Amino acid sequence: MDAVTTVESEVRELIRRSGIDPARDPRSLDKLVREAVADYDERSLHGGLPTLPNVDDAVKSVLDAVAGYGPLQPYFDDPEVEEIWINEPSKVFIARGGVAELTTTILSADLVQDLVERMLKTSGRRVDLSSPFVDAVLPDGSRLHVVIPDVTRRHWSVNIRKFVVRANHLDDLVGLGTITPQAARFLGAAVAAGLNVLVAGGTQAGKTTLLNCLSAAIPSRERVVTCEEVFELKIPLRDVASMQCRQPSLEGTGEIPLRRLVKEALRMRPSRIIVGEVRQAESLDLLIALNSGLPGMCTIHANSAREAITKMCTLPLLAGENVGSRFVVPTVASSIDLVVHVALEHDGVRRVREIVAVPGRVEGDVVEVADIFTQHDGILRRSDGFPPHPERFRRAGYDVAALLAQE
Repeated sequence: MDAVTTVESEVRELIRRSGIDPARDPRSLDKLVREAVADYDERSLHGGLPTLPNVDDAVKSVLDAVAGYGPLQPYFDDPEVEEIWINEPSKVFIARGGVAELTTTILSADLVQDLVERMLKTSGRRVDLSSPFVDAVLPDGSRLHVVIPDVTRRHWSVNIRKFVVRANHLDDLVGLGTITPQAARFLGAAVAAGLNVLVAGGTQAGKTTLLNCLSAAIPSRERVVTCEEVFELKIPLRDVASMQCRQPSLEGTGEIPLRRLVKEALRMRPSRIIVGEVRQAESLDLLIALNSGLPGMCTIHANSAREAITKMCTLPLLAGENVGSRFVVPTVASSIDLVVHVALEHDGVRRVREIVAVPGRVEGDVVEVADIFTQHDGILRRSDGFPPHPERFRRAGYDVAALLAQE
């Protein structure tokens, strides 16, 4: 047993004796750890104990082990690391700037399980044989997803998407190179005018970040209700009611799916509804809400704006046999106003690739779209399309023609 491990064992015993809660009393814990390291360092000078290579490093390692996430804590502390995932104890990966790399961190199977249990402690959620999947949010806002055997082949599969705050407003996205200034001004005006926006993209494309930035353009007087699988959205407004789904209990009861949240949101006097992501039948309830005149936004997994529209015409069919495309397709055409497609490029930068309008017309069960901004040679440029509902822009004090004039 090396010196740091010995000190860690001593600190854990001191925590048990003192009754300190590492999560709620970090100051007392820090003091206890520093005193324990100093005491050990002094004892090691008299021989009989392995010496500490560096006292400050020892303090950090012990704090990470008892109050943080052990060997993973340096990746949580590194602002450049966006994502951490574990395929097996000897294969821990991270992503920096959208690029994946295999780390030198080696864990044990028991340590992986211990870390997961530590992460889930504050969420109130669980993972076991009866519930082999779990989604949860860590105290710092990072999102945790875990799958265990026998759904996985042998090892626990752990994925952590860190909550890296790099953009809160559309102007921040302009600074990051995600969107052009003109497109950002247009989207801000569209949101303020109450148009319904669908944000599309692949995994890690930046959909949630873009949705957060779009939400910052919502007028401050509005009441926003959000529905999510787990809390990820950070809406910078005064009047926000947020809801997340709930897992079933050990008896298999008490589950609250996203579809239920969307229905309940309509009873909460919303001025606007935001759904973190639509994947299944909840898309029907969202379409019905938007079709009733309630403005809203959501995200969806899709490889292009047109594929996003096609998917929105398909997902509601999962709601039941009595739901047909003859109802869904025209409802999508009249409910969705804009689709913004964002993607993670090969250079690790997230960029908006296209912004299309949905004029509301259907031709042969195909929803027509009009290109407002499209990407040419890697740059988002103005196309010839215009958004629907120009009267909403006028009421909000915007001139659409001026916003979209060629620069």
